[in-house]
Amino acid sequence: MELRHLITFRTIVDLGGFNKAAQELGYAQSSITAHIKELETELGYPLFDRLGKKVTLTQTGRRFLPYALDIITLYTKSKEMIKESDEPSGELTIGVSESLMIYWIPTIIMNFTEHYPNVQLTVKSIKYENLTDQLRKGEIDVAILVETAGWTTNELTITKMEDTRLSLIQSTKYKNHFHQHTMLVTENACSWRSIIDEYVKTMEQVSMRKIELPGIEAIKKCVLSGLGKAILPDFTVEEEMNSGELVEIQTNLDNTPLAIYSAVHRDKWLSVNLEAFFNVMNKCKNVDGEHGRLSGELHQ
Repeated sequence: MELRHLITFRTIVDLGGFNKAAQELGYAQSSITAHIKELETELGYPLFDRLGKKVTLTQTGRRFLPYALDIITLYTKSKEMIKESDEPSGELTIGVSESLMIYWIPTIIMNFTEHYPNVQLTVKSIKYENLTDQLRKGEIDVAILVETAGWTTNELTITKMEDTRLSLIQSTKYKNHFHQHTMLVTENACSWRSIIDEYVKTMEQVSMRKIELPGIEAIKKCVLSGLGKAILPDFTVEEEMNSGELVEIQTNLDNTPLAIYSAVHRDKWLSVNLEAFFNVMNKCKNVDGEHGRLSGELHQ
């Protein structure tokens, strides 16, 4: 069983077809077909049903897939272990939720890149609905995200970085604007969207309506313009609250707290790069209780 055959198998599954896999891997389509035929011959069962241009996994293919992924992952880990030295270097990919990408992670990234210049850091957006797959497939090494308090899942190793909370906010300038019964909300994939929906349900007596917007910054700008209220994590509105542009409306939202988490797949081997990143992140969040600059040396 050759590793390239397993990688071909995984790529076909990920992309949904032989032709797309050939383009992704740089093979002729005949080579892709040959890889799968050799793999099927060795296993003694077909892995795909080929219905015209549509390709779907057989029952055997579905059962074999997690083992193929484990073999690929183990091979990757073994190469990294051999190459790895005590000094962080090479690649590291982190996945970050939108709110943290803007308001929380930049200082950490700056400190990390200053202390570990030999690490090629890539930052990607996480896909909430496919987070476990992103981590299992190695698309990202670690996810940093906001979730409800007590969030857990069996396939991931989760660490709470710090607590946060949601606040109902409105513009100080437009407190009595006619749009005060409009709630500006995040997209459905957002981890705290269900909390917003539940709150709006409790406000039905005042005919609260929702307008969905694609991002935190868009929501905040619209609130500042008097287009409605919004429920957002404290760290995303801290600056405007301190300047007096936004004001918090008292609610019972403290009963539904949030937290900032890191998550890695439970089978993930923690490389020196990832350990260094966790080290910087932990030190940053402990500087005067805020996300501050680090000085001096970081010790692993």
